[in-house]
Amino acid sequence: MGESAASATGYPHRVLVVGLGGMGSSAAAELARRGRSVLGFDRYAPVHDRGSSHGKIRLIRQAYFEDPAYVPMLFRAYERWRDLESLTGRDLLRETGGLMIGPPASRTVVGSRTSAEQWGIAHELLSPGDVARRWPTFTLARDDVALYERHAGFVAPEATVDAQLELARGSGAELHFEEPVLGWTVEAAGVEVTTAGGRYRGSHLVVAAGAWAPRLLEELGLPLAVERHVQFWLEPKDRIERYLPTRHPVFVWEDSLGTQAYGFPATDGQARSVKVALFRDGTPADPGTLQRRVAPVEAERLLAFLASRIPGLGPKVHDAVPCMYTTSPDMHFVLGFAPGEPRVVVCSPCSGHGFKFVPVIGEIVADLVENGASRFDLSLFDPSRFAP
Repeated sequence: MGESAASATGYPHRVLVVGLGGMGSSAAAELARRGRSVLGFDRYAPVHDRGSSHGKIRLIRQAYFEDPAYVPMLFRAYERWRDLESLTGRDLLRETGGLMIGPPASRTVVGSRTSAEQWGIAHELLSPGDVARRWPTFTLARDDVALYERHAGFVAPEATVDAQLELARGSGAELHFEEPVLGWTVEAAGVEVTTAGGRYRGSHLVVAAGAWAPRLLEELGLPLAVERHVQFWLEPKDRIERYLPTRHPVFVWEDSLGTQAYGFPATDGQARSVKVALFRDGTPADPGTLQRRVAPVEAERLLAFLASRIPGLGPKVHDAVPCMYTTSPDMHFVLGFAPGEPRVVVCSPCSGHGFKFVPVIGEIVADLVENGASRFDLSLFDPSRFAP
């Protein structure tokens, strides 16, 4: 095992990053660009589809119904998405506008409106007739309303991970793929990681292992759970042109029972189909034995939900791909120092709504490693909130 820039204690001044998906690749790239020595690990080949950072497109929005506390990070995330595009020459973020739809008292509408009003996000509150005139692919019930925000859209997960890995390597990061991490320990002078290929030392550890985080963080007692979720691509009954990004915005739609679905326009990667899925409709899963085959019956609840709301979509399923969410009991991120471990950063912002934050998460992790703090208020996400 080669050690570079070693301290007098034998622990090199480098950051060990476990997991090189969306969050880990962002952290590795940001730390390396700041001149830090970085050694990263992933159990699979680069830009794989075995975890959480895949699915061709992921939704991004600012009027955040989950909690207004996320919005400052989202403002910064948009800036960082554009920076990443400039640095890599890739198109990663597209703003299509977005509709947050549901009964007036639904969490989707009320939460989005609360965040929009608190943070001055431009938005419109629309009736079913307003929506039908502007976007005829949608059919709202009489008691539905829609909040429209024009900066919502989608980002490209696979291209983003690839771009960030490219930046990390170009800035000097050493990245080990197909080398699973088996465990880690902390001592006064640094941290040590054990992998299938050896043992490595560093000054800090970043755990961004997605669905494998519950195993790697088991000793911390964090109540993380893994869920299997399925992303579907449906073929329209009518012309695909009606669903292009200029005519069919992204959406989150909640019914009177609290069930939420979300979806996108037709994009270049799936030219004859439209991506849609149910939100918070996962089943418990183990990342090592995840069922990757999607049975036809798994689309039935989604198709029933959309039948009267976007009647031009389905029932033919073009494609279906499972992915994994790592969730906390309150469905918020777990982001910050491990309890009692100032050398270990836990990075699990993947409770089903995390990928839009990827570029700013890298910045936050790098600030925690370098400065011991972030300029953002991370109290809502502090891993210590679960301590007994």
